[in-house]
Amino acid sequence: MKAEDFLTDPELAYYSRHLVLPEFGEAGQLRLKKGKVLVVGAGGLGAPLLTYLAAAGVGTIGVIDPDCIEASNLHRQVLYGYADIGQPKVEVAAQRLQELNPHIEVVAMQDSLTAANALDIIKDYDVVADGTDNFATRYLVNDACVLLGKPNVYASIYRYEGQLSVFNLLRSDGSRGPHYRDLYPQPPAGALIPNCAEGGVLGVLAGIMGSLQANEVIKILSGSGQPLDGRLLLLDTRDLSTRLVRLPQQSTHQVTELIDYEEFCQSTPTPQMKEISVKELKTWLEQNKDIQLVDVRTALEHRLGNIGGTLVPLEELQQRYHDIDRHKPVVLYCKVGERSAVALQYLQHTHGFTNLYNLQGGIMAWVQAYGLEA
Repeated sequence: MKAEDFLTDPELAYYSRHLVLPEFGEAGQLRLKKGKVLVVGAGGLGAPLLTYLAAAGVGTIGVIDPDCIEASNLHRQVLYGYADIGQPKVEVAAQRLQELNPHIEVVAMQDSLTAANALDIIKDYDVVADGTDNFATRYLVNDACVLLGKPNVYASIYRYEGQLSVFNLLRSDGSRGPHYRDLYPQPPAGALIPNCAEGGVLGVLAGIMGSLQANEVIKILSGSGQPLDGRLLLLDTRDLSTRLVRLPQQSTHQVTELIDYEEFCQSTPTPQMKEISVKELKTWLEQNKDIQLVDVRTALEHRLGNIGGTLVPLEELQQRYHDIDRHKPVVLYCKVGERSAVALQYLQHTHGFTNLYNLQGGIMAWVQAYGLEA
């Protein structure tokens, strides 16, 4: 009998609380022991995810991440301590996980997942858990999983909000669930989505979402519960509200090969942009033309000086695009016209708006012409 086919006495003691679970028991624990999971990213999501996969008894855990530990990581990456600063994340993680559970194997890879190595690395694992923080790697993980027929447990975090889903899951009827490209066919405009270093993130959110990822992995491997297939969980820690969004039940986006993902995420087509001068806008306003004026600056900037209109900060545009009217001219403005241009391109490219104008020079041009305090 192979070692993976039974639980040793120390393992029986370690997993005793799992073994008494209805619909889990020894059979579920043995499936975890035989399971192989690759975690891409050992950061905010990866730290809790790796911890609970190891504690649960996943037999082989691979972890790939090129980074070293920094002080700014520690408020959310609780697998590490202050004395670990400067050390490779995967090496410290592997040591901690082996200390936590000596009955598992941890494969540490201090490297980046790339189009050149992704297929060779992922092919040896049963499940991939995406703990990355950039769009290029998310698309790479997704496409490699689709090509290899592997389920992809996805999560993302930003400020106070998290997302979770299971992509490309093999169903009992032989079909596969939707994947990441069915949720995001194209990457958003880069300036629209700052990273955690720029936008911040609540530390406990990483723990919540990483733990939920571990839960999905355990369900898939053990055969217990219902994985989050064809659904997207949205969590807001500010009021602890959750929403489940249904995704297409069958994928409509084919993947035939891996591509240059950095180029893909930087080359989102830029639609033609209509602009309006402050003189033209002033004429429209004096004529009481039926338009919508939208300020995409921050609430503080708007309070300090504005030319009216609806406040929809650029960082909220993904959630509030439905506040933009589709049936009359809409003029977007910011301080000098750059953020409003990003907003316009996002709305046209992602949501199909055709009635948008960017205010040339922004509110500063208005100030120079008409003397408003900005």
